[in-house]
Amino acid sequence: MARKIFNALLLLSLVLPLLPAYSGSNSVMVLTVSSVINPVSAEFIVKSISGANNNKMEAVIIELDTPGGLDISMRQIIKAISASNVPVIVYVSPSGARAASAGVFITMAADIAAMAPGTNIGAAHPVNMGGKMSKTMKEKVTNDAVAYIKSIAEKRGRNKKWAENAVRKSVSVTDTEALKLNVIDIRADNINDLLRKINGRTVELISGTKKLNTENVTLVREKMGFRLKLLAIITNPNIAYILMMLGFYGLFFELISPGAIFPGVLGGICLILAFYSFQTLPVNYAGVLLIILGIIMFILEIKIVSYGVLTLGGIISMTIGSIMLFDNAMPFIRLSLATIIPAVILTVLFFTVAVRLVYKAWRKQPVTGQEGLIGLDGIAMSDISDSGMVIVHGEYWQAYCNEPVRKGEIVTVESVDGLKIKVKKKKN
Repeated sequence: MARKIFNALLLLSLVLPLLPAYSGSNSVMVLTVSSVINPVSAEFIVKSISGANNNKMEAVIIELDTPGGLDISMRQIIKAISASNVPVIVYVSPSGARAASAGVFITMAADIAAMAPGTNIGAAHPVNMGGKMSKTMKEKVTNDAVAYIKSIAEKRGRNKKWAENAVRKSVSVTDTEALKLNVIDIRADNINDLLRKINGRTVELISGTKKLNTENVTLVREKMGFRLKLLAIITNPNIAYILMMLGFYGLFFELISPGAIFPGVLGGICLILAFYSFQTLPVNYAGVLLIILGIIMFILEIKIVSYGVLTLGGIISMTIGSIMLFDNAMPFIRLSLATIIPAVILTVLFFTVAVRLVYKAWRKQPVTGQEGLIGLDGIAMSDISDSGMVIVHGEYWQAYCNEPVRKGEIVTVESVDGLKIKVKKKKN
């Protein structure tokens, strides 16, 4: 009986992964994307669309609210939408949401584009994620973006002229204006209203024409897994900056106090996570170098008397470096002063207090072991010339001296050489 139960469970474990996760054609997947378009959100959308295709769902609705993001991530999402055999509806929602920059491209690429009341779309002029562009390069990037969005608009039968102006002139319109200008297909108050309005609509997919049947469907809300949620958090510029600083602190503390282990491990992990975040952010490495230079100045202040000049230089260098770290016109990819100022203050305190204490402890006279004997007084237990016996710190030692010492005289330890010590007469 036990063997039969085991075989049944084994068969079930093999079959369950192959079964559809959803109820198929009477289900609509709903994704909520209210963040920057980056590799994390792109992976979430692409995998979700793939899952909907595998389970032959009726449609996918992307509830979108984004200020924009990375071009490469945007193109990955658009490729997934274009290659989908399941209709993809982009719904700019809730009220107050926007589809700006990369969000315009994604909305225009949808099989059905919809907006909720009180939302807006537009301002899709490309911005270089690495800082300033030359005039020629800016023109090339703009023309490329214009050609891309016009091809999308033409494919979906939407307003090409407005799409071009959204890129070239950064125009933006409300949901009502977008419907009048044929930028979107539907205005809907909520998801249920959207499902009612798209019911019976026909869309063109790569596999052919499909008529939507969204009456009495089951809504399946797809959520990010723990891994993607974690990656979404650390790709925030402020979090990436904090991770980088923690990494520097951890590794530096490990270097000045070898064997602590935990600071080094923590610092290494934080730096690796920070470097992962930097892949998705417009990092200015001159800013990184200025931050490192500031930290070096703080360290030198401990050993060099500069009357505060090095500390002041470190503060200026670190502050400027932090401001320069993410050089971009987009406000959502810049560091907040609310993060920079506390980080600089904590760094100053760390190096002026904690590191100074460690340095003083390192310079302090040893009080244990052989080195702890140096400078201690003892009593000669015999006459000493080339060799003799002394008692120091309650212990008998073989001793030698450069001058004769008589038994009973007080001597001071000068050095330790293995099991012998060098002494000298103590001066009165």
